Amino acid sequence: MQLIIEPGGAARCIYSEELELAAIGTPTITRASHVEPDQHGRWQADMSPVGGPVLTGFAKRSDALAAEHDWLETHWIIETV
Repeated sequence: MQLIIEPGGAARCIYSEELELAAIGTPTITRASHVEPDQHGRWQADMSPVGGPVLTGFAKRSDALAAEHDWLETHWIIETV
């Protein structure tokens, strides 16, 4: 888990249960994306809640979840610091 502490003291991460976030303060958890099936039964990760694209064409939900996580680590966690 990458935990980014911003200059004002706010922390940002991709949520997981590796760390009890309440241990460092009162967390505010917001949705960064939506992983859902499309009209053809394939999976997509809609990254629009954080200003990103819709990642499409995944045969398995787990593949869409992995792409979602990779995109967030590359474009949201690191590049917005």
